[in-house]
Amino acid sequence: MNLEFIREYCISKHQAEECFPFDDTVLVFKIGGKIFALCGIEDFKSINLKCDPEKSINLRERYEGIKAGFHMNKKHWNTVNVFHDVDNQLVLELIDHSYELVLKSLPKKIRDGITL
Repeated sequence: MNLEFIREYCISKHQAEECFPFDDTVLVFKIGGKIFALCGIEDFKSINLKCDPEKSINLRERYEGIKAGFHMNKKHWNTVNVFHDVDNQLVLELIDHSYELVLKSLPKKIRDGITL
């Protein structure tokens, strides 16, 4: 899995947008103005994704390539090393999970404006 594939997958999510709000090396994906994924574009090897806290614990216990989110809230974010023991299908499922968590957390007014 490479950065371009992940980028294409993330921006294919309904009303997802990409930006560089921090600097020109951290690519961020948002829905409704909230981040659901981010990754460095220099020496790409991992992606930070939001995750249900209980699911995070389980994933971190099962996969060496899934750690508490680097520079993120360790309870709600994971850093997923896409070149370790995490297969491509799981990476895509975790992107979907992150997107859905963030979408559900948006205020009703914003959520209602996002038609799936």
